[in-house]
This record gives sequence, C-alpha cells and structure tokens, in this order.
Amino acid sequence: MVRLADLCAAEAVFALPAETHAAVEEIARANLGTVVPALALTVVQGGAARLNAAWGWLDPETRQRPAQPDALFDLASVTKLFTTTAFLGLAAARRLDLDAPLAAIVPEFAASGPRPIEGGQDPHTRQRLPAPAGLVGQTADPQRVTFRHLLTHTSGLAPWRDVFNAAGPPPPPPDQPDPVPREARWARALAALCGYPFVGQPDGVTVRYSDLGLMLLGEAASRLNNAPGALEAAVRARVIGPLGLDTVTFNPVQAGWPRERIAPTEDDSAWRGRRVWGEVHDENACGVGGVAGHAGLFAAARDVAALGQAWLDDDPRLGIPLPLLRAATQEHAETDGMRRGLGWLIKPRHEASAGDLLSARAYGHTGFTGTSLWVDPDRRLVIACLTNNVYYGRLKPGLYEFRRALHTAIAAGLG
Repeated sequence: MVRLADLCAAEAVFALPAETHAAVEEIARANLGTVVPALALTVVQGGAARLNAAWGWLDPETRQRPAQPDALFDLASVTKLFTTTAFLGLAAARRLDLDAPLAAIVPEFAASGPRPIEGGQDPHTRQRLPAPAGLVGQTADPQRVTFRHLLTHTSGLAPWRDVFNAAGPPPPPPDQPDPVPREARWARALAALCGYPFVGQPDGVTVRYSDLGLMLLGEAASRLNNAPGALEAAVRARVIGPLGLDTVTFNPVQAGWPRERIAPTEDDSAWRGRRVWGEVHDENACGVGGVAGHAGLFAAARDVAALGQAWLDDDPRLGIPLPLLRAATQEHAETDGMRRGLGWLIKPRHEASAGDLLSARAYGHTGFTGTSLWVDPDRRLVIACLTNNVYYGRLKPGLYEFRRALHTAIAAGLG
C-alpha cells in the first residue's frame, strides 16, 4: 500500500476491501447530481492510503471537467482546524496560557467595556434574534474572554454577524484586482468584531458555536506570528510549510491556481451577483479579503487527510507539545450533546453525520460547503471528504444522510 506521506494529491488509490469499495461507490453514485455535483475522498488507515479518488463533475451542466483527486474544494469551516493548529503551535512557542484573556494579545477587543447581551443574527435570513431567555438586560465583559473560550466555543460571542457589510463593498471576481486593500477590509471587520454585543456569558461551559470567535483567534495567531492581520503567513509557517501541504491555499485564483482545478460553489445572486468559483463561499471570509480564521482555505482531499494524520501521529512538525496535542482532541465542554475540544469537534452524542461506527473518541470538523475531516484514534483511521454541496443552493437536503452513510460504510469495512 502507498503511505500517505508518499502519496501526491493527484494519485488515485483504490485499496479498500472489495465490498467496502463497492459500498462507497454506491453511496457516491446515489448522491451525485442531487446532493453533490463533485466529491473527493481520501481514506487513510495506519498511515497507509486506502482510497484517494474523486467522482462527479466540476462543471455539472456541461460535464467537460470530471473531478480529479487533486481538485481543490472550498474547505469552509474545516479551515478552523488549520487556524487552531497554527494558534496552538504559536501559543506554545510563546508560552501563552490558554486561560489568558484574548485582550492580552488583541487589546482593542476589550476597549469597549461591558457589552449588552442580545440574540445575534440568523446567518440565513440576516434577521436579528431576541436575547436568550434569562439574559435580557445583562451585559458581558469582553475582558473575561479567554483563548480557551474561543477554542471551545464557550465565549458567549454570537455564532454569526454580517461582518462582510462592515468590511466593505462586495469584492470583484477573483481574477480582477480589488480596489479595496485587504488590510483595509480586515481593519474594518476587526473594529466591528470588537464591538458586537454578546449572546451569552463567557462561562467556559455553554457551547455556542461561533465563527466570530475563530475570526478573532485568527487575528491572535497572526499577532503571535509578528504579522498582525496576516493570518495566511501564520498558517503557512506553522501548518502548510512544515507538513508540505502543497494544495492548501487561501484565494486560489490569486495564488495562481487555474479555475479548472477548483470546484465551484453557490450562485450568489444576493451579494456578489455571480457564481462563486475560485473565491471563498463564506461571505464574511470573502468580505475581509478571502483570509479568515473561520473559513477561506481551499485544498485537495489528500492534504486535508494529511492534517488529520499529523494530529493522529502526534507529529512533532506541528510544534505543539504532546500534552497540548492530546488535550486538544479531548472533550472540554458539552452542551446538548455537542462536544468541543480545543478547536476540534469531538464526535457528538446525538448527531451522526460522522457515521454510526466511529468511536466516541473520534474528532474532526465539518464545513458548510459540504466538507469534513474525521479522525478515529481507536481505528487509526482518517477520512477526508470534500464536496461542493452548496452548488445546488445552501441547505440543500441530503448532505447529512450522505455523510452518515459514507462514514458508516468505511468504518464497517476497515474494522
């Protein structure tokens, strides 16, 4: 078998047991054209590549470009794992305590003083939501928000706000220069992030998944890397470079990748007025210039799997001390069955998109575009599944069932 370390992103590998391969093929074919237009999948067990393959079309209407294993997909929130990895390595190098306040590195975050608690915004309708019961009239002190709160999504920050509107006008297509410098977009966004109301108290206990928290963690990582506002440099220095992840990039078209290698996503008629292709789908990441802690990265499935394998192997190239590596993939907070490690999602108790057979110790993350990475230490198994489900429109049904069936079939076949 081919070791993952020796596998290039473009190399096709088919080394699953015959019955398992047939099951994966059946699941892929059943969902192509309805749930996902394209799919790339890398499966690794014990460090050996068992599958590196792709299905579908990058141009589902004309079908001139079949998906290849090295196609780049918009990782969406799987980006958070790269941000987390970079931050933890930098924090360790700087001997930064995770229980230190965010304001120790990003002081402007606490400059507002206590802020009101409200309900935030619905990410789909953009409507303002009512404050949670029992919190009406309360305030939250941003000085209390720690890095551990951001990593475990227990900061009390809103899940989502329309940061892109604060950052500036819609950017032009990615093959055209943006008249608004990225630095200006991010400066406006950061000012907004440092002023939004909370939706809960930063208690370290109550999990409220927050993109805003990871955007702020990304800024902290860039400052720890001595380059404020330049998260890309931190991720490249701490993750992409050390692990040799050749396909991982922000802003792929601007970085020189041909569009024909990139899976397109949603037709964004509401804000950009175009099909999103070669630029990040997430509006907040796009609005700040394509580089953010919560979303923005593109990659091939092989390189996403390589990040999971590095964590599974306690890889010293990550620059994260072993106790911290192990702690990051253990449960630190749980609310309504949602279990959070440090940046990682621990397999939820009542949500099975990771499948029915991965162990309770499995950890990973999903992305809104239809991407996921799962690592099962009990099986020494890594599964990176990349799709562009949002091509058919956000919240297209069927993705949950597809993920569940796929991960269950793989785990069943590999024991």
